[in-house]
Amino acid sequence: MSDQVNKFLGDSLGRTLIKLLVVSLIVGFIMAVFGLAPLDFVYGVRDFVLEVWRRGFSALGRVGDYLLLGATIVIPIFLIIRLFSYRR
Repeated sequence: MSDQVNKFLGDSLGRTLIKLLVVSLIVGFIMAVFGLAPLDFVYGVRDFVLEVWRRGFSALGRVGDYLLLGATIVIPIFLIIRLFSYRR
């Protein structure tokens, strides 16, 4: 069982805990210097998802326009590449 835990953690349990404590201290200090709080990240992710949700449905209306615009470039290039590779 101990070998499986060590394999999962990448090191012994004690050394992994010490590493996590040190990294947590450094990250906490950096976040405090920049005035960040953990809930700022939670609210940021929530706001990001809500904004994508709101804008996503309006973007779906433009999918056909994007498809035609991209096809005017992609299809001729595809045909040219296929024609040159067909001669070989």
